[in-house]
Amino acid sequence: MLEAWLYSLLSVILVSLISMIGVLTLAIKDSTLNRILLYFVSFSAGALLGDAFIHLLPEAIKDAGFTVQISSVILFGIVFSFIMEKVVQWRHCHLPVSEQHPHSFAYMNLFGDGVHNFIDGLIIAASYIASIPVGIATTIAVIFHEIPQEIGDFGVLLHGGFKKKKALFMNFLTALSAIAGALAALLIGSAEGAHPYLLAFAAGGFIYIASTDLIPELHRKNVCEGFSRDALIQMIFLTLGIGVMYLLLLIG
Repeated sequence: MLEAWLYSLLSVILVSLISMIGVLTLAIKDSTLNRILLYFVSFSAGALLGDAFIHLLPEAIKDAGFTVQISSVILFGIVFSFIMEKVVQWRHCHLPVSEQHPHSFAYMNLFGDGVHNFIDGLIIAASYIASIPVGIATTIAVIFHEIPQEIGDFGVLLHGGFKKKKALFMNFLTALSAIAGALAALLIGSAEGAHPYLLAFAAGGFIYIASTDLIPELHRKNVCEGFSRDALIQMIFLTLGIGVMYLLLLIG
C-alpha cells in the first residue's frame, strides 16, 4: 500500500504541473493550436476508453466479479460525472457577466476545473491501489486528457480578464485539488474490498468524459466536411490512444 501512496502522489503532482502548459501556447498561432489540440483530444478519447475497458474494468471484476453492484457503480460514475458537469454549466448560465464584473465566468471555470481535477486524482489513486501498471496507464490517459483541457482553461482565464501570471497561478492552484482526490481515494481504498468499486467508478467517469465531452467535440469540428484529412488523422490518433493502452497491458 505504501508503494501505491508514493506512485499516486508523484503522479498527481506531475498531472498538476501540466496546468502550466498554457504559457507555451502564447507563441503558437490559433489556427495551428486548434488543429494540434484536436489530435490531442482524439488520442485522449482513445486512451480514456482504452484505459476504462482494458485496465480498470478487468481489474475491478477480477476480485469482485461482474456483479450488479459493480455495474451499478459504473453507472454511478457516469451519472455523477453528468451531474457535476450540469451543476457547473448551470452556474455558468446563472452568473451575471458585465463590464463591471468580467471575471465571474472565469471563476466558475476554476471551480469546475477544481472538481474535475479532484476526480482525476481519485481515479489515479484508485488505479494504483489495483496495481502499479494500471496506475501508470491511467496516469498517461489523464495526462493526454489534461493537456487540451488545461490549454483551454488558460484561454478562458485570459478571456475573463486575468493577467497571464495570475491565470497560470490560479490554474495551478485548482490543479492541486488532484492531490486531495488522490488522498481521499487512498484513504477509502485502505478499507477491505473497496478498490474494485473505486475502479468501477473511475471507469464510469472515463467512459463519460470520452463519450460525451471529447468525441462530440471531434464531430463538431468536422461537421459538413465529410471524410476529410483531419477526420482521418483524428481516427488514427483515437486508435493510437487505444493501442497505447493495449501496449501498456503487454508491458505490464
